Amino acid sequence: MADRSWSTSVPETDKTKSAAQSERDRSLRDHKVAIEYKHLRVHAPGGVYIVPAIDPRTQEADVRSYHGVVFVRRGPYANGVFKFKLRLPPRYNDVGTYPLVRFVSYVYNPHVHPGTGELDLRTAYPQWSPKKHYLVTVLTFLKKIFYVKSFDGGGEGDAASAPAVANPDAREMHRSDPASYRRRVEECVRDSQRQIYVNEPGSTFRFTEDGVCLKALREMLLGRPDDEDKVAVDGNTAPLTQLSIGDIVKKVENASKVSG
Repeated sequence: MADRSWSTSVPETDKTKSAAQSERDRSLRDHKVAIEYKHLRVHAPGGVYIVPAIDPRTQEADVRSYHGVVFVRRGPYANGVFKFKLRLPPRYNDVGTYPLVRFVSYVYNPHVHPGTGELDLRTAYPQWSPKKHYLVTVLTFLKKIFYVKSFDGGGEGDAASAPAVANPDAREMHRSDPASYRRRVEECVRDSQRQIYVNEPGSTFRFTEDGVCLKALREMLLGRPDDEDKVAVDGNTAPLTQLSIGDIVKKVENASKVSG
């Protein structure tokens, strides 16, 4: 009997063409993602920042993996500094291909899964469409969850009609026991502040503590409520508005000597 195994195999030329086409498709998708990221420089929501991760194999920026942080400026989560990771699947941005956002910081919020820290995008956007959903969509929603006043659904606009389901206990507490919910939120805000200088290995966002010189300068420029905006220079106190450049330099130099 003749050997017919050749009939089910793929010719090498076809394999080469298929691999080349896959590479072109991947490059095109990566190019579109790079355009989206560039778009964020102008249109990113205020207080939200992302930076591409570094691919350990190539030591180059990975346009499909990001480290991010959101600074919350008002509302129940005011002064929170919440870090997160954002990952784009290989088929992004196809229909139904959702980005993955996971908070590295602890976030107590009805839209965030309490066990994994994952932001629930599927409930907010049941039909992910590349024609209207982009990176900026994700970051806008990420910021929004810290400012909304209701998690029970309703309202107008995209991502506004569905109730939060990622953390149903948090949603119920927000509705039935606002005081307890506020305490849990304040707890996660304090935790984010305590962890601000704890950097994940490989993170492209590196938070470092101020040097003593910068602290001294900031102290003089901002003052302190309990000293009536006065600082000590050569053993004497003076209002901030009366400090000369020489006084500032001398204060910083003294701080350097102490730190050394």
